[in-house]
Amino acid sequence: MPFLATTPVEKMTGPYARRWWALLVLCLSLLIVVMANTSLIVAAPDMTKDLGLSSSDLQWVIDGYTVPYAALMLVLGSIGDKYSRRGALLTGLVIFAGGSVMGSQVDQTALVVTARAIMGVGAAVVMPATLSLLVAIFPRRERAKAITAWTATSGLAIAVGPLVAGYLLGDHAWGSTFLINVPIAVVAVIGALVLVPPSKAEKMGRIDYVGGLLSIVSVGSLVYATIQGPHFGWGAGPITAAVVAGVGLLAFVAWELRHPHPMLDVRKFRLRPFSGSMLAVLFFFFGTFGAIYYATQFLQFVLGYDALETGVRLLPLAGAVFLGAAITGRLTPKLGMKPMVTAGMVIGTVGVFLLTQVDKSATYADFLPTMLLLGFAIGLSVSPATDTIMGSFPESELGVGGGANDTALELGGSLGIAILGSLLGTAYRDKLTQLIGGHLPAAALDTAKDSVGGGLAVAEQVAKNPAGGPQQAQALVDAVHESFAHGVAQTSLVGGIIMAAGTVIVLAVLPGRRIAGRHRTEEPVPAAERELADSL
Repeated sequence: MPFLATTPVEKMTGPYARRWWALLVLCLSLLIVVMANTSLIVAAPDMTKDLGLSSSDLQWVIDGYTVPYAALMLVLGSIGDKYSRRGALLTGLVIFAGGSVMGSQVDQTALVVTARAIMGVGAAVVMPATLSLLVAIFPRRERAKAITAWTATSGLAIAVGPLVAGYLLGDHAWGSTFLINVPIAVVAVIGALVLVPPSKAEKMGRIDYVGGLLSIVSVGSLVYATIQGPHFGWGAGPITAAVVAGVGLLAFVAWELRHPHPMLDVRKFRLRPFSGSMLAVLFFFFGTFGAIYYATQFLQFVLGYDALETGVRLLPLAGAVFLGAAITGRLTPKLGMKPMVTAGMVIGTVGVFLLTQVDKSATYADFLPTMLLLGFAIGLSVSPATDTIMGSFPESELGVGGGANDTALELGGSLGIAILGSLLGTAYRDKLTQLIGGHLPAAALDTAKDSVGGGLAVAEQVAKNPAGGPQQAQALVDAVHESFAHGVAQTSLVGGIIMAAGTVIVLAVLPGRRIAGRHRTEEPVPAAERELADSL
């Protein structure tokens, strides 16, 4: 057997012998893409202090990664299908590593945002490539297990990112958290050359670049409007972006319906398994990412855990993901994907609703059940949904399938962090104004209302000021903690309601086995869709 993997998947007469080792490389590649966001959560306080970030600056440091990541996946997945899926993976890893190195070296906000955007471009190449290669390499009978391992890696990254970043922040500056990705990317590049075989779509027509451009404009504008509007007000910029997103989406649908080789065949949304699974991924990550985002802030700012301690306390979430993945691997073939997906969404919804009980006296024990439930729900439901989405695409469109799945995932997470984060900020500001309005100078009150970190910083200044003192500072700290806890509880109520509504919608859209079977007997369907129905 040659040292380098050189035989294309399309020319193999049987299953690839080293496919499980190749899966390890794909999971490593996925790991750093997800860790890029989760590690930043615990590094954010140090970055804010060192760079003097405003609330707007910090938001764009986080979302400078998200906008290109979400907007480009569909197009770059199609390009990978056309020319080389492994080549796309290698290119994305190199771009991602380059952005990480840049982010570790710069000391200006604009350059950090630029570095994060470069990483987002790399992630948009890597993410769909991992899924398309997985589906191309594994035979159908093993694909669900492989996708389950892929999904479990996402849950692992949610916990490992903060843990490793927290360890580094104990002795190093925040720039070290960017460098976490570089050695993993190097190992993944070498592993891809040795273990991942070349693959591309056979007999694929010309790429629909017009449709691709419309998808970039639509998704990018939607993510921008979602980030800017709720956090910073619906001024001319966010409103314009929202209008552009709406018009772009209509133009995209109209173009794709008429194009002989569309970037994404929007008729697939008529297939209930596909549309239901896409909605499940979107709604699920809306609630999950939003809840993890503000729960992590509570652990750091209210409970006072440092970065490493916060990372350790997220580990049970990763363990719960693996437990859910193990269960779904056994039960989905017996029960079908609909019961597993909806059960996971119900469990995740319960986990979010539990945070409505949080108050200023809450401890880590109050957050642990939510972490366990969310992790278990990820493992239980995301894998069957992803398998269904990928199964609805023919071999020539696997990269597009991966891009569609990952766009739903990233869009859901972006919406969750932006919308729920905005609701959290509003509830926090209103409660803090109610508790301390009139007791602080206007400038200090504005700073305290900007964020929980700002409120604690003002309390430090009050403690040092002769006109204030420790007693008044502690009163302000108590007010900040109470206000943030109030914000978490109120936001979790809204997030839980949205997830519950999403669960009902998904339950109604996804077909049962009997309906899927009737559809198979009533009309002929393409091979890819027939294979999808057979798996339900």
